Amino acid sequence: MACRDSIGSPYEITLELHRDGALYGTVGERCGWFLTRLAKGVAEARAGQQEQWPDPDDRFPDDEELFAFRYRTRKGIVSGGELRCQLRTIPIWIPGPRGPSGEWRLARRAFLEAWGRGGVGMRAVLTSAELGAFVDGLVAEAEECLGPQKSGNSSRTPIEGAERSPGRR
Repeated sequence: MACRDSIGSPYEITLELHRDGALYGTVGERCGWFLTRLAKGVAEARAGQQEQWPDPDDRFPDDEELFAFRYRTRKGIVSGGELRCQLRTIPIWIPGPRGPSGEWRLARRAFLEAWGRGGVGMRAVLTSAELGAFVDGLVAEAEECLGPQKSGNSSRTPIEGAERSPGRR
């Protein structure tokens, strides 16, 4: 859903969460530039060489909490939903080819959790590739909702412009 300025021009987004076709929650007012930055961070982490995480699916930006979007009323009360993404390290047992031998392997995964206004939650456990595809999809959908800028000669999209000035209202 597009956030609009005082003259009605879209400049940022708020996410509407839907489950089985019904509105589940509304979160992340003006979160487009956060999502754009995260998409770039995931792509950079996957492309980089890291000794600790040789598998690209284990590579994420360094923050433990990648984002936490909530809906806040004008009085600051949190309600209406939450969407957050945290990194966790998971030990996985890899059995040996024969007998009881094997080894533990550490994997990093993004835990994407959504909570509706009724308190019901959902969780997805994602590799960095899956998180990158999810966030890229959100950014693409936001760009489509916002459309091209109507004023000026800039070729920047509204979210890219918001990335440079997140306080714009």
